Formats: sequence, C-alpha cells, structure tokens
Amino acid sequence: MTPPRRDSGLVRPYVVTGGRAYPTRNTFDLVSLVIAANDLSLSGLSPEKRDLIVLCRGGALSVAEVAGYLSLPVSVTKVLLGDLVDSGHIITRAPAPPTPRPDTQLLQEVLDGLRALA
Repeated sequence: MTPPRRDSGLVRPYVVTGGRAYPTRNTFDLVSLVIAANDLSLSGLSPEKRDLIVLCRGGALSVAEVAGYLSLPVSVTKVLLGDLVDSGHIITRAPAPPTPRPDTQLLQEVLDGLRALA
C-alpha cells in the first residue's frame, strides 16, 4: 500500500498563523472592509501577508472576499488581518449600514408617473 500523496504546495494553516487559532483583535466580521496602507514596507512579512496587502491595494475588499481570493480559510485570514492591523499595514472599516427600504406606495406613484409620460 502506498502512502497518500501530499500536495507539495500545501502549507498547513497552523504554520501560516504561527500556531494561533484566533486573531489578536476579534473585531472582524465577514463583511468588514479591508484597506491596505500604501506607505509601509512589505519587507519582513510572510508571503501570505504580502499577498493579502497587495490584493487590498486595489481597493476595499470584505474579509470574505480576501479569504476567497487568497484561497485561505476565513479563520486564517482573520488571524493574518489581526497581525496586519496591529502593525499598521491594514485598516478595517465596518460595512455601510443598510439603508431603509423606500415606501412601496411612493415607488408605485413614480412608476405610474413615468408610464403616463410614455
């Protein structure tokens, strides 16, 4: 019987997070927005942290999007984000609050008015 094949490119999440299961800050929601600070050097960071910063330099992304683009578990992504927030490389923002839905009567009146013009 042959031993199971292991993917040589696979890095265990334990290694990526330095053995930690939780971020230093537990304030990340799946929809929290992540923005990279452009003025800090990337030297001395792990490849995963560098990839995360480069990804976020394109604009604000949610935690879920970052995890998806980097093909990392969300828990690992949150640990990496916590480290990068502590070092000042990443800024996080709460998502925009949902806006109240407009009144359906008002929308119907607008629709009726537009139909009357046509």
